[in-house]
Amino acid sequence: MASDTPVKVSRPKIQRLPPLPPAETVYHRIRKRVHLICFLIFIALPFFNVMRFDIPRQRFYFAGFELWINEFAIIFFALMFLMFLIAASAILYGRIYCGYACPQMIFSEWSCSVENWAQKTISRRFPRWTTKLKSIAAMAVWWLVLGGTSVFLAYVFTSYFVEPRDLLARLFHFDLVTAGGITGATVTLITFLDFALVRQRFCTTVCPYGYLQGILQDNNSLLVVYHDGKAEQKVCIECGKCVRVCEMNIDIRNSPHQIECVHCGDCIDACEDVLRRIGRTGLIHYAWGEVPNPGKREPLLRRLGFRDAKRVAIIAVLLFYFCGLVVALSMRQPVLVRIAPDRTTLYQVMADGRIVNRMRIKVANRSGQPATIKFWIEGLPGAELVLPHNPVILGPSESFEQTYDLRVRPWPGAQDVNHFRIVAQAGDAAKPELFDMTFVMPTGPRER
Repeated sequence: MASDTPVKVSRPKIQRLPPLPPAETVYHRIRKRVHLICFLIFIALPFFNVMRFDIPRQRFYFAGFELWINEFAIIFFALMFLMFLIAASAILYGRIYCGYACPQMIFSEWSCSVENWAQKTISRRFPRWTTKLKSIAAMAVWWLVLGGTSVFLAYVFTSYFVEPRDLLARLFHFDLVTAGGITGATVTLITFLDFALVRQRFCTTVCPYGYLQGILQDNNSLLVVYHDGKAEQKVCIECGKCVRVCEMNIDIRNSPHQIECVHCGDCIDACEDVLRRIGRTGLIHYAWGEVPNPGKREPLLRRLGFRDAKRVAIIAVLLFYFCGLVVALSMRQPVLVRIAPDRTTLYQVMADGRIVNRMRIKVANRSGQPATIKFWIEGLPGAELVLPHNPVILGPSESFEQTYDLRVRPWPGAQDVNHFRIVAQAGDAAKPELFDMTFVMPTGPRER
């Protein structure tokens, strides 16, 4: 016959010591500050043209430069640098991007915080309401906040692809007809559903980055590690706070390699907070690999991630990408001038005897300021380039391509093919561009 006497579970005996001072580093506070900085950067990037695709105008804005679609090489180089930067951060510092900079994680945690805030606020302000009524009211407040936030975030996200002022006008007119308006409405719906239903589930079901970590990590990767300190008479008191504070709802004591773990460090703060009250230091730490050394001070370079030759090579490749991108952007000409002869007709002879060659000129102002381009001819006596205006004035992002006449009267010593130069200068401070060309004239002797 089974006994009804409850089985006593033996718990480790903990010697209570005088409380320790609070931990010097609180990772949760640091992470939330980083979240705020990342959120402000996310908002600022499209509005200050730091990084933005303008699909209707076929422009790519990067670091203040306005890149045209025909500058795809620089665009590709910039995107490759950003992609490699995220991959390199994973190799050097583990899942620091997931825990500290990923927009999905930032907004998912914010959504959970708003839900908890709504429940506590309704319970505190309306204590006499029934539990069901409180739950409905809290959900209504939560959905209202999520709805407004989803509209705002969808507007910011769509601004990465459509000019922000144009998009704002469409938003105020409830545009659901154009591509920009339909995109904004679709992103709003997806954002709301993500905040309300998906949140951190996205990290473990859809996002491939977490699975990629298993390939990129090695014995020197930065991890959050639980260290059973029985040898130092430091044992876990089974308070469970590290599990309760985890945004991913996992137990770090099981393994630091769980796919759900983003190594945010919240469990470190929880363990330190509890154990320091009984005079013990925490059992969870950041560590390079799985061997924590909380009391050992490593050299600065090793703490920055330079722990082996592989990481030094990664940093070198990253610097190479960055320097190449800087050089490409510095060599880029804000005003593009292209001149080529139009040889569909070699030459024409006008009624007054002047010889005409046709020149195709293409000018594009790829800067955000008005540009003045002046043309003149060297090596052709009395040559006239028939332009509507010289200098040519172009507004920001304006361009033109047209064929114009180059007229010359025959001169002593002229050849059938004469070499000359067209000089184009954009602004007084810019270095002039030189275009070596040939001018074709009728064959045979000429009387002067």
